[in-house]
Amino acid sequence: MSSPTAKIAGAPPLAELLLQTNELEWREKSLKGVSEKMLWRDEATGASIALIKFAKGASIPQPHSHASNQFMFCLNGKYEYTSTGVTLVAGSFYCNPKGNVHGPTLAHEETVVVEIYDGPHYPQKPDWYTDERDAH
Repeated sequence: MSSPTAKIAGAPPLAELLLQTNELEWREKSLKGVSEKMLWRDEATGASIALIKFAKGASIPQPHSHASNQFMFCLNGKYEYTSTGVTLVAGSFYCNPKGNVHGPTLAHEETVVVEIYDGPHYPQKPDWYTDERDAH
């Protein structure tokens, strides 16, 4: 089993990690209107925890599935899975099991979620990302 040490650039390799997320810069992903603050990643398993921000009108354009379980907690905003009508608002918790096809999505207003994967994000990089980092 891998140790839960920090794998974030500039962070010391400690067993405990404390980040002031308000001081971290958003990294724009290659999909317009989507950005992230990576909080923790286990390079051995692909598991990760990140803040994801969707600008109003941003969307994941196609149905897709993940290579591991996906968990999201909505901090603010309104984010809809348009094919099913499942909509996250502040306080919503969403669990999407490995391999479940879901999406496309639409952010009806600026939305920030905590997104957790218990393993790698995608079986392969989706077409809507041009940067390999965006799929991990």
